[in-house]
Amino acid sequence: MHAHPEGLAFAVADSRQSAASIDVSRDLEISRCVTQLRLLVAAGFAMTLFSASLAFDWWEGFGDYDTTLGYAGVALFGLVTCRLIWMLPAERGAVVVVTPYGIRDLRIGNQFLLWDSIAEISAEESRGHHMIVLTPTPALRRQLLSIPDLARCARNDRIVIPSEGLATDFDTLLRVCRDCHAASLARAATQQDERGTQGGAQGFAVQAS
Repeated sequence: MHAHPEGLAFAVADSRQSAASIDVSRDLEISRCVTQLRLLVAAGFAMTLFSASLAFDWWEGFGDYDTTLGYAGVALFGLVTCRLIWMLPAERGAVVVVTPYGIRDLRIGNQFLLWDSIAEISAEESRGHHMIVLTPTPALRRQLLSIPDLARCARNDRIVIPSEGLATDFDTLLRVCRDCHAASLARAATQQDERGTQGGAQGFAVQAS
């Protein structure tokens, strides 16, 4: 499944966005928070520079092996820092997409879960980390075994979406999910009422003829 193409998609900035500014009628694309990755890049630069200072004997009193350790540190921390820098653009892509029709979390799978297949949305906290818990309908619960990615992330027949590492706060994500879910249920109920009304009108017309 894929996200519905309608609606204007926009990415949440790395700075925390308030829940009041989110329009739930539009697609919400949430990327990873790259602040921690940037800190690791800065630490890698610092360690590489320190190792270079040892390799070129900028310091005294570190022993006979400081040059060897310095070259080893430059090679190790230099490679790690380059790897982290290479990862920065990739981390800017959306990993969680919330639309008026469903949700997809690329961290747990590529499947797009329709709100119609979600019976309830709740929040839990474990070891200081907040999680959004999706309780699937019986129909989706029967399909979980055939979806390996979701089956691995399911706990007690519930799908868990962690909020850590995302470029938005937990309250915003929870509110948008609940609002989209409620709107989807209301839309489904309205469509069912319309079908019932049309069916009754057609039945009356047949009887009158």
